[in-house]
Amino acid sequence: MERRVVITGLGVVAPTGVGVAKHWESSLGGACRVSTISSFDASKLPVRLAGQVDDFEEAEFVEGRLSVQTDRWSWMALAATELALADAGLDPAEEDPYRLSVITASASGGNAFGQREIQALWRHGPRRVSAYQSIGWFYAASSGQVSIKHQLKGACGVLVADAAGGIDAVSSACRQIRRGLDVVVVGGTEAPLSPYALACQASQATLSCDDDPATAYRPFAPDATGYVPGEGGALLIAEEREHAVRRGAPRIYAEITGTASTHDGFHVTDASPGHRQLARAMREALERADCMPDEVGVVFADGAGDPELDRLETAAILEVFGGRRVPVTVPKTMTGRLYSGAAPLDLAWAALALAHKVIPPSVNLAHNEDLDLVTAARPAPDLTTALVVARGTGGFNAAAVLSLKGMP
Repeated sequence: MERRVVITGLGVVAPTGVGVAKHWESSLGGACRVSTISSFDASKLPVRLAGQVDDFEEAEFVEGRLSVQTDRWSWMALAATELALADAGLDPAEEDPYRLSVITASASGGNAFGQREIQALWRHGPRRVSAYQSIGWFYAASSGQVSIKHQLKGACGVLVADAAGGIDAVSSACRQIRRGLDVVVVGGTEAPLSPYALACQASQATLSCDDDPATAYRPFAPDATGYVPGEGGALLIAEEREHAVRRGAPRIYAEITGTASTHDGFHVTDASPGHRQLARAMREALERADCMPDEVGVVFADGAGDPELDRLETAAILEVFGGRRVPVTVPKTMTGRLYSGAAPLDLAWAALALAHKVIPPSVNLAHNEDLDLVTAARPAPDLTTALVVARGTGGFNAAAVLSLKGMP
């Protein structure tokens, strides 16, 4: 019998809050956490708004010796891991380390760390560049540091697929558990708000330059102007179901019943003119979950905020659900798009929605003729299945199904 994978812990570090309780309370309140960038002067950059984690104190989670070796995105990953393990009631020291793993997604690595060392190189020469530059910025740094701190010695790794990477990481985690691991810490965080990082993002045609937090990021709106970046994300505890039951896990949020990924194979940045591959990812995830479209109680949409990309996602949803007005929500309108942290945060939102029977809202949006957009927290007493959709620049598509079917 195939080993089943469940979510037993959530660790959230996001503009909506640090920790599950604060994040969920903020989410149900529908507060938009997009604001003017405050960590540095962004007035000369084309984008001046972002979702920021204002209440994050890395010293609470990362000792000083380690903090100087790592970047903010890794601090957030270490914090989210601590929170997720605590939420799951899981102490890695009590487990077989070779049956534990960490798999993260990353879109850009340690931006602020890299910028600081580039400036040191430019101003003072190579002797002033930190010895930790080679390990502080690169994509696998967070996975490596989490693995070292908690002695997770199974097959660890990192996936890079922009905003689709979080679901790809979850797919990998499920495969590892079905092959014999007991627990995988999985998800992603991002810290893309340094001047250098934002300058790199400025060439994205889909980035919003609107200075009004109420209108800058409005996916599926006819006057959408693009997306707003954000920092943070989530780490989840994916666990083999029987292992969770045996150790007496405090809760099981949901089962990960199906995942799928496709690629447009069209252009390195431009959107494909059709929605076929996105729809295929959604259908394959449902098929692997042994789930019919009419069983899905909510879709957590990718919500690009670009009129053409939103049109393609709308077409894919309508095709997959046969015109049925399934509830659709984009709670990342509260936080901005967190790149590889976005899909893990959506999965955390979906798990909480299933656990609490409430769909978190999209904010700053109104009625949509084609989609049943959830614009205020919506009770959903019969909610048992959620579909999470994600896309990445370059044609990446991914989808995941979370379910309570067959759960005690």
